[in-house]
Amino acid sequence: MTSNSPDWFKRALATPFADRSVNVAGASIHYLQWQGGRDKPGLVFVHGNGAHAHWWSFLAPFFLDHYQPVAIDLSGAGDSARREHYTPELFAEEVNAVADAAGFGADTVVVGHSFGGFITLKTGILHHDRWAGVVLIDSAVRPPDFKWERDPRRSPIKPKRVYKTFDEALARFRLMPPQDCENDFILDHIGRHSLTRNRGGWTWKFDDGLFGKFEFGENMHEELALLKCRVGVIYGEDSDLFSQDIADFMFKVLDESVPFVGIPEARHHLFLDQPLAFVSALRTLLAEWRHSKPNRRP
Repeated sequence: MTSNSPDWFKRALATPFADRSVNVAGASIHYLQWQGGRDKPGLVFVHGNGAHAHWWSFLAPFFLDHYQPVAIDLSGAGDSARREHYTPELFAEEVNAVADAAGFGADTVVVGHSFGGFITLKTGILHHDRWAGVVLIDSAVRPPDFKWERDPRRSPIKPKRVYKTFDEALARFRLMPPQDCENDFILDHIGRHSLTRNRGGWTWKFDDGLFGKFEFGENMHEELALLKCRVGVIYGEDSDLFSQDIADFMFKVLDESVPFVGIPEARHHLFLDQPLAFVSALRTLLAEWRHSKPNRRP
């Protein structure tokens, strides 16, 4: 933790949690669990591509008043095992298995950022009977005629390098997709949890071959329309990946009961840019869900 860390950040990281794991289809899946009281609903946080559970460890404690939070390391990320092959369905099973292992019921909400939002979407479709709602965080579901500037199947992650020292590796930590972030204390925190030692030195934890072993889902917009549980969308107003056109398209695919919340002065990694604004937005959305009945069309 850097010396310029604010008090809220220090308090959040000082909140006790447990490292746990569950076996899913032959792979050990690691997750973090905070104790919010067994009588409270579950809240599952799902990280983005190349990230890990500790992207949420300075945020999850803010939800302990009303929830039991957990943060998963998907296979091929963080401290979970790698696989020879990855599918959206298998990732969804991992999320579902963590919720089961944590003892969560059908009142659980799952929150996913970026690539983790796509996994959250798939999880909500395949296991809709065990989720009260899903929240997509800057996870853009694009129209079928979207004109890509680059091949969407090309891995956004470069092959990993090995660094001689931990400090040398940490100094090379960068966000993907690239963006500036003024909160150095957050970057330092997640960077430190992104590294692992190997025989040659230090390298990143994620499986840099994941996209070469991954089956991409098609027609995400059609799947979005199939969600039967509650849905919420939070995005960065300055995000390079979530334009107003995409927000308008997703709103049409869903319906007027779905909240779309833009975070000002935030790009794709919005909860790194504006962490407290993100916490406020998500807590407000969840509070509304707790005190109202679903009214989405079937």
